[in-house]
Amino acid sequence: MHKGKILVIDDEINILKTIELSLSSYGYSPEVFANPIDGLARAKTVFFDLAFIDFKMQPMNGIEVLNELKKSSPDTTVVLMTAHGSIESAVEAIKKGAYDYITKPFSHKEFIHIIERVYEHHRLSKKLKGFAYQIDEKFEDDNFVSINNEVKDILKTAKDVSESNIPILIEGESGTGKEVLARFIHKNSLRSGNPFIIINCSAIPENLFESELFGHVKGAFTNAIKDRIGRLELADTGTVFLDEVAEIPKSMQVKLLRFLQRMEFERVGENLTRSIEIRVISATNRDVEQDLNSGMLRDDFYFRIAGVKLKLPPLRDRKDDMPVLIDYFIKKYSIGNKITIPEDTQKFLSDYDWPGNIRELETVIKRLLVFAKDNIFKSEYLPQEITNFKRKQSPQALQKIEDIEKLHIIETLKIASNSKEAAKILGISETTLWRKRKLYGL
Repeated sequence: MHKGKILVIDDEINILKTIELSLSSYGYSPEVFANPIDGLARAKTVFFDLAFIDFKMQPMNGIEVLNELKKSSPDTTVVLMTAHGSIESAVEAIKKGAYDYITKPFSHKEFIHIIERVYEHHRLSKKLKGFAYQIDEKFEDDNFVSINNEVKDILKTAKDVSESNIPILIEGESGTGKEVLARFIHKNSLRSGNPFIIINCSAIPENLFESELFGHVKGAFTNAIKDRIGRLELADTGTVFLDEVAEIPKSMQVKLLRFLQRMEFERVGENLTRSIEIRVISATNRDVEQDLNSGMLRDDFYFRIAGVKLKLPPLRDRKDDMPVLIDYFIKKYSIGNKITIPEDTQKFLSDYDWPGNIRELETVIKRLLVFAKDNIFKSEYLPQEITNFKRKQSPQALQKIEDIEKLHIIETLKIASNSKEAAKILGISETTLWRKRKLYGL
């Protein structure tokens, strides 16, 4: 976690040097200026989290510098330093937008105490903006329920990498729980107390992408009637979840790549460079290899977001999870009622292919709870696509040699001790087995 950038303006060189050393020794990034005009000019190109400004200077005094700074950088938290401390000057500074003031002379210990307190206030203010945005978003349950060995291995890997900053790409069909897995990673990370911001990349029009992600200033374009903080900035110190990341336009992939390399950006219509520190988790339901080959997904962008890849299996390949998932959703939505599931209903639910995966199963359980006034999940309450599935779908599925081959390889891999033994059982070379596993995503 980085500490903030701090602007210091004071016409006493010795004080500047002392403050610079103090801030650097505690992990902050200070920039010091003896001339207030130079300091203000710098603040128009780089965003500073905090600013410590001397009250009595030439050619501008502290209040004048404060006024100018608040015009160009209203989100900077300002503290006035004065050797002429008085109630009047403190009240005037705070009325003009300063957070606090400190009286000179001060010791190193006093100064660091003030810095830590003010920076914590600044950090919490930014975090609250992120939390306020989260409240407006739909919050999904972050419990990942599974007894499936493949899924448990994925969860173990996810937990192992959660405390690092390495970017993660989650692959899987719609409804397999990619967002839930992303929340699981965030919850188990050192950032768990900080914002978790979701960006649905498929829902943002191409012409609004840059503004949505990086923010904009008033007047940057038509309808930009006020400054707006981008979603990436709202997630500062937390986690950003880029859902359906393959839907990001190629032109925007270039800009995001530049941001990910340095964690620096400019709001649309502004020349001020800002820096944040976030963890990026991305997800896609598309075929990544196909998108790379077609050029829809840039290689350099892909390599930047895919430090670790996690692939969630579809529900049809983890049928052992059906009973625990059904039980979980019943307990979640039935308010303690004991539900009976007849054998024919269980078979329909088990045999169905679940193209919508866990999300579809959740919707079906909700439907059954609505219809089951007697607390019995009768098969007549099931949607027709489930009760008609065998008759409509099975013959077609049996004709697909690829599906049979994939299933045969999966079963062989379960009983074989290694790839060499599996290839021998299948009667193919290890190289051929490797190609087929890559083809089927095994």
